[in-house]
Amino acid sequence: MKYSTPLQHATLIKRYKRFLADLRLHDSTEFTAHCANTGKMTGCAEPGFTAFYSTSSNLKRKYPHSLELTKNQFDHFICVNTAIANKVVEEALQAQLIGELCNYTNIQAEVKYGQENSRIDFLLRNEQLPPCYVEVKSVTLLSQSEPNSGQGYFPDAQTLRGQKHLRELIEMVEQGHRAVLLFAVLHQGIEQVSAAAHVDETYAKLLTEAMSKGVEVLAYKASISPNEIHITHKIPFI
Repeated sequence: MKYSTPLQHATLIKRYKRFLADLRLHDSTEFTAHCANTGKMTGCAEPGFTAFYSTSSNLKRKYPHSLELTKNQFDHFICVNTAIANKVVEEALQAQLIGELCNYTNIQAEVKYGQENSRIDFLLRNEQLPPCYVEVKSVTLLSQSEPNSGQGYFPDAQTLRGQKHLRELIEMVEQGHRAVLLFAVLHQGIEQVSAAAHVDETYAKLLTEAMSKGVEVLAYKASISPNEIHITHKIPFI
């Protein structure tokens, strides 16, 4: 995914009220940007980090600027706009860059399914194969105790919605379909992914159950820059 124009950069002052971030330009001008991220963003939005933002031409927007990326103290780019995960995964699916998901001829996004009023991120179809339900999760939580370990975790906050999605994926497997949980790793410092039992023990236990029942788990890392983001390679889920 290429940005229509390269992102501009500023210094992050603070992120607050979940959806807002104050930024400072080199000339000391300060402004508020929208932050499309409902998570805690642990280690991703510390004061003083370099922030990269886009600007909308929509004059009706209260906050025309959107926080897209940050760069931490280790010079790792981090994509903090969670909507990007689905965009880069869709491009990767279309380009057949995810080896485990190459044998499908039709890709549908945001399809209603399940018993809990959910929407699957991608439904993949091939007349010769069972339908494949793909749930995408953005991973940006790097181990705070060992930041040089490359250990990433999901989720970064308790996620009842994520728990629901796991139950839905289990149901799809029980119905004879294929179900895949795809972690899109949008933090340059992360080299492997694990369930964050220390953050959401229920989610971690449910994920273990889902895997035992046939839900597949994949982790793919993205290359990140102020110009573009794209999926590059698979990394371990442990």
